[in-house]
Amino acid sequence: MTGPAKRPVPRPLPRPMSRPAPRRPEEAAVPAPSAGSEGQAGPPGLPLDTEKLLAARLHAVKVRPYLADALFALNVVEDRSVPTMAVDAHWRCYASPGFVALTPVEELAGVWVHEVSHLLRDHHGRGERYEREHEGQGPGRRDGRGSRPDEGWKRLRRNIAADFEINDDIYGDGLPLPAGAVLPSLLGLPLGLLMEEYLRTASMSGLPVDLAWLDCGSGADGVHRPWELGPDGAHGLSGQQCDAVRFRVAEGIRGRPGDAPAGWRRWADEAFHPPQPWRQLLGAAVRSAVGAPGAGEDHTYRRPSRRSAGLPGVLLPSLRRTPPRVCVVIDTSGSVSDAELGSALLEVAAISRAVGGRRDLVSVISCDAAARIAVPLCRAENIELVGGGGTDLRSGFARALRSNPRPEVIVALTDGQTPWPATRPPCRTVVGLFPRPSLAVNEEDYVPDVPPSWARVVTIC
Repeated sequence: MTGPAKRPVPRPLPRPMSRPAPRRPEEAAVPAPSAGSEGQAGPPGLPLDTEKLLAARLHAVKVRPYLADALFALNVVEDRSVPTMAVDAHWRCYASPGFVALTPVEELAGVWVHEVSHLLRDHHGRGERYEREHEGQGPGRRDGRGSRPDEGWKRLRRNIAADFEINDDIYGDGLPLPAGAVLPSLLGLPLGLLMEEYLRTASMSGLPVDLAWLDCGSGADGVHRPWELGPDGAHGLSGQQCDAVRFRVAEGIRGRPGDAPAGWRRWADEAFHPPQPWRQLLGAAVRSAVGAPGAGEDHTYRRPSRRSAGLPGVLLPSLRRTPPRVCVVIDTSGSVSDAELGSALLEVAAISRAVGGRRDLVSVISCDAAARIAVPLCRAENIELVGGGGTDLRSGFARALRSNPRPEVIVALTDGQTPWPATRPPCRTVVGLFPRPSLAVNEEDYVPDVPPSWARVVTIC
């Protein structure tokens, strides 16, 4: 059984063939011939040793069986302009004949796992998003002389950050650490971070020029290479096919979690259920309910209607939208933890901001099996939440609708283990749901209660 990958001590980085040292970091981003390129690997026209390359893939499948679907999904393309091996976003694996000829089978197996890890972790998509969101930002936006780096340097930074993310736990247990593999310790960085975190926290201006040859293809950073076939080329996978491969790998890891290291188990858990910014989602749901047509509409003469221009001498009132009243029903039953109640209070404060800071328009009801008094909001941190028994939010909804004046929006913060009102309330409803693991039951006809379809449900991760 494959356990968590060991942390072998990296061997010294190999120096590529002699060349003048670049004067600036961005000059170092220009790929140069390396130990695996055609310039050193053998005579021109050396054929690709396909048998050796596929034998290495079989070895990778043997030692990392949970990656078998992804490894077999890669389509091999021979290319002499690739420094070593590289992948594009369409799951093509470009291999240099010289590099394959010089590299032992066990190390080639490690390269297979390394390259397919870029694709499974969606480094190309994440690299493109990082470029859009953080272009010109972060510690690596300028070199030591204050000038902006070129595209080659930015490409190299993303490639190295992606390597940092995957290299710290894919080697060992049958995959020897290859010479030249980059690890976070190269820059004194901690293990276990994501590519984006390495890009934000490290300028990488102190990288040795020996890494200028590093190029894992657009599958590692999202930057197209001249030697890649592109989306319309042969032997590529469509977006749906790529997602299907990731899904099969993630399901295999989750089905046998003891076979994969912790990093891969985390990836499998989040691959198709990523953590959502639930506070933003809940705030957006409340704002959507607040801004709904008909909520809080009234007439005012403070601003004349635009139609008054067509009726000389007649002053028509205009419509105005006043913030609606919001009632927050908080589940205080024994199944809700103190931390979740603390999060609920934070949401109460955010809801008050969503209605323009009008605390007089926000009230809070504590509810377990019975609803408490609707407390007007003065300060969210001073609200006393009373409860601890069973759960029946129907009483909380009924208490909210009996309030005078009646709220236009009801927000229920609960773990969902409660009966729900049989009929739709005459106002907009938002449910912030604390997640709970599904419980195995013996009764075949047991169906757990779920929030009703008329509620806007946001899962609080």
